[in-house]
Amino acid sequence: MTMKILSIVAVACSLAAAQTPVQPSNAPEVAISARARQIQDSALIIDTHADTPQRFLDEGFDIGSTDPNDVGHLSLGKAQRGNLGAEFFSIWVDPQTNQGHFAQHTFDLIDSVYEQAVRHPDRMMMAFSVADIERAHRDHKLAACMGIEGGHSIENDMHLLRDYYRLGVRYMTLSWSNTNEWADSSGDIDDPKVQHHNGLTDFGKQVVVEMNRLGMMVDISHVADKTFWDAIATTKAPVIASHSSSRALVDAPRNMTDDMLRAVTKNGGVVQVNFFSGFDDQNFRNAMLAQDKDQAAAIQKYIDDLKAQGKPVNYVEIDRMEREWMAKIPRPPLSALIDHIDHIAKVAGIDHVGLGSDFDGVSGATPTGIDSAADLPKITQALLDRGYSADDIHKILGGNLLRVFRDVERVSREMQAGTAH
Repeated sequence: MTMKILSIVAVACSLAAAQTPVQPSNAPEVAISARARQIQDSALIIDTHADTPQRFLDEGFDIGSTDPNDVGHLSLGKAQRGNLGAEFFSIWVDPQTNQGHFAQHTFDLIDSVYEQAVRHPDRMMMAFSVADIERAHRDHKLAACMGIEGGHSIENDMHLLRDYYRLGVRYMTLSWSNTNEWADSSGDIDDPKVQHHNGLTDFGKQVVVEMNRLGMMVDISHVADKTFWDAIATTKAPVIASHSSSRALVDAPRNMTDDMLRAVTKNGGVVQVNFFSGFDDQNFRNAMLAQDKDQAAAIQKYIDDLKAQGKPVNYVEIDRMEREWMAKIPRPPLSALIDHIDHIAKVAGIDHVGLGSDFDGVSGATPTGIDSAADLPKITQALLDRGYSADDIHKILGGNLLRVFRDVERVSREMQAGTAH
């Protein structure tokens, strides 16, 4: 959340020279048919990336909020209206403002998720396994899962990795937009001032294998291309891309090439499509990059003014500013998002695509009509309109992720028993 959009555009400012204006979309409101509603209501829907813990910690946001003016993507009410069954809450530590205490902030964010579950035991429960997700679904509760976004959170310490697993973290993105000491990131791979490793270091490969042993899913969203290929060559279990789209459709380093998609197929993994318009629509991305320098300057001035006054950085205010900048760009139609699901389903296969919204992490920059988790049925309707069967839609909505999670658990048991191949 918050600084994330600023970081995304900052690493790509060199591309902003020749841009085309975004044309507004006049997409009508999506009507949900009885058939789409039946498919939605019978699915176990899993989203693998929401940055709402930043709101829990920095805003004191309560996931039980019913405030009609809340612009956030996720609340218990919104999740219920969209029949969202499980959410992987992103444990993201901003590397710039948390220097020297990555682990402490990681623990604080983890605690913030637990505290929400404690507040709402009748509607939400912590979930650490496939069985937990399925039990929460049967009990009509939101399964609260967790994934760490950025390997810098482990502070180069395998003990911390294991501690996070014990606390319930079930995936880790090997890098965020910053290259850490053992994994190169797509976010700064072209920055000559950053020391890179040509993918994963030996320690990085050990991290991947230890995640396999623990039963923690290896997430390759955000990583540099070479890091992706090293992870694929190293892992003993299927990987996930928790929130990534297709580079063939939108030329963003965070998106995955068709060769990567085919490699995920061979690996048995799944690519969870990001809802961020800057990854899903090339016109939106072009306009975003065109305003990059002005946006970055405005936000940096705000940060500098706070520092000059000896005040902490106010993430709530930064997010408000980022929303204002993103709102200058007309939102793309829902079809832009569906195109990525469609493309990945065609290239990687129907068993290897899912949903990784990036809710509450993109400053409101989602396609027309997708304003919160309550709008998830519109995706089902759009897939139905494109000829997808109920079984295939169920796979996309959560079945594929559940299969991968189950495979990761199996590999973990085999490794711990010494029977893994």
